[in-house]
Amino acid sequence: MPIRPVPLAIMVAAGIAGTALTLTLPRSESAQAAALPAPPPEAVKPTGRQVAVLAGGCFWGMEGVFEHVRGVVSVTSGYAGGDRAKANYDAVSSETTGHAEAVRIVYDPAKVTYGQLLQVYFGVAHDPTQVNGQYPDRGPSYRSAIFPQNDAQRQLAAAYIAALGKAHSFDKPIATKIENGTFFPAESWHQDFMRRNPGNGYIQRWDAPKVAALKTRFPQFYVG
Repeated sequence: MPIRPVPLAIMVAAGIAGTALTLTLPRSESAQAAALPAPPPEAVKPTGRQVAVLAGGCFWGMEGVFEHVRGVVSVTSGYAGGDRAKANYDAVSSETTGHAEAVRIVYDPAKVTYGQLLQVYFGVAHDPTQVNGQYPDRGPSYRSAIFPQNDAQRQLAAAYIAALGKAHSFDKPIATKIENGTFFPAESWHQDFMRRNPGNGYIQRWDAPKVAALKTRFPQFYVG
């Protein structure tokens, strides 16, 4: 079974039993702004459950963050941007398949908008200034990418990226790309990984601080 690489210092600090850590992301690692502009309004508000597909590093953390967003019905970890035949962890980890680790978010647009999901995505779920990687994970499968599910999402995502750039919301250029690609669910052992393994060293070091940041920076979106 493939194992997510964890820095040796983190494994030592966490201990064999996976003792919880209390580390937070330093500014040099997060590169996140203190505030983000509001997302552009949606021209036509959709009705019924909608789907968003977002990639931003390890899908464990992305999934864990969006599971705590009000109006989100479900989150599934998986792969987007490559073909079905190679949409598995072993192949994607080779960094040759074109996939990105991504999450499929089913949400209720009456409770949370696509723009608000993007606000969380850029604000706390990952660092959109990192190119082909997030924190200790390097390679194009960990890239920052948005996979719009319709033209309205594509236009809104492009407009919001432009607004973030105009507002100088980050101290580095935004690396996030808008891409095409089908989403394929990941293996079952990846699903709900943060919820099922809260004491995991990788989760505590890199992902738990994102959930804490969601609660602090976007309390209007947070649900326990």
